[in-house]
Amino acid sequence: MNEHRGKSRHRVLKTGTIEFGGGAIDCTVRNISETGAALEVVTPLSIPDTFTLYVPSDQLKRQCRIVWRREKRIGVAFE
Repeated sequence: MNEHRGKSRHRVLKTGTIEFGGGAIDCTVRNISETGAALEVVTPLSIPDTFTLYVPSDQLKRQCRIVWRREKRIGVAFE
């Protein structure tokens, strides 16, 4: 498989929150880099194309844009 990312990602298993429009959805951060992340969700269908990702354990809060969606995962680029 070809790697199209600019930065390598590090595998992690951290809880996070997808925040948008006054609401929030829980997620699991599966991998992360300086430029983006892969998130595991119950369903990606109700998640908007842009949102804020919050990872409490790292005190990380980043604006995100979805770059791909799969059955229970989404790939995001940090804005």
